[in-house]
Amino acid sequence: MFKVYVTRNIPKEGLELLKDKCDIEVNNLGRSLSKQELLEKIKNKDACITQLTDKVDIDFFEAAKNLKIIANYAVGFDNIDLNEATKRKIFVTNTPDVLTQATAELAWALLFACARGVPQADKFTREGNYKGWDLYLFLGLDISHKTLGIIGAGRIGQAFAKMSKGFDMNILYTANSKKIDFEAQTNAKFVDLETLLKESDFVSIHTPLTPQTYHLIGKKELSLMKKTAILINTSRGAVIDEKALAESLENRQIYAAGLDVYEKEPIIEEKLKTLDNVVLLPHIGSATYKTRIDMSILAAQNILDFLEGKIPRTLVNKDILKT
Repeated sequence: MFKVYVTRNIPKEGLELLKDKCDIEVNNLGRSLSKQELLEKIKNKDACITQLTDKVDIDFFEAAKNLKIIANYAVGFDNIDLNEATKRKIFVTNTPDVLTQATAELAWALLFACARGVPQADKFTREGNYKGWDLYLFLGLDISHKTLGIIGAGRIGQAFAKMSKGFDMNILYTANSKKIDFEAQTNAKFVDLETLLKESDFVSIHTPLTPQTYHLIGKKELSLMKKTAILINTSRGAVIDEKALAESLENRQIYAAGLDVYEKEPIIEEKLKTLDNVVLLPHIGSATYKTRIDMSILAAQNILDFLEGKIPRTLVNKDILKT
């Protein structure tokens, strides 16, 4: 029977799809495995459902000699050496689309939290400091009629921008190419990064992590932003130079930042933890009940597609089809 290893327990809906055709082993320890634990577990496995915390590198592939397909339980796949997988003719899949809305919604949650000082106001109230309405208590920024900058207008970036319709915002975006349909739907304007950073009141990052986007936002880029600007990141932490961001926030060069991802997860730049103008979340962009269930189903469906001789529906390394 086809042997599948699941590196972290996922919603049962996905596992139920596999149980009749596969021999499934699941890590039920409630934590990510160490590298050595993982290498031991994947020996003789035909498939593996991985998490972003699993480093799928040459050591991984050397240990998993029978491996045929990896179903990454995430839309991102920067934890996987894609070239090595393709060279070894191992299919790699991810879970896009099903988490688009949830992640876009969380980006808005961060934007609102930053603009209106929600975490600070909550803490203030819980600590018994609220003594009645005050004209100058927790003044924040307006959102309606402002300029929204989208860095990376893929599925999530476009969904995030479309949600701004009720706020009558001016939308700027950067991407690898112009998005004609997106522009028609939102009246968004395609601009270069420098223009976007200079003109936007709110900047939200939705680009994948690649060699080209590593530290895309650094000291120079942050200096271009308005002092009243807010930066949101729900994509990948290393797109931002975290030390440069901490310095910018500390010096009030930008108004605030909202982060769900970090450069060296789970490690967070210590300075960020001390600042009151940054909202920090523990990588929960896709964390809704429905989304996590849908992700488990899609990861399982990719494995079932492979077993049935079909091209997995969300295949990442499509070059494998040419070999």
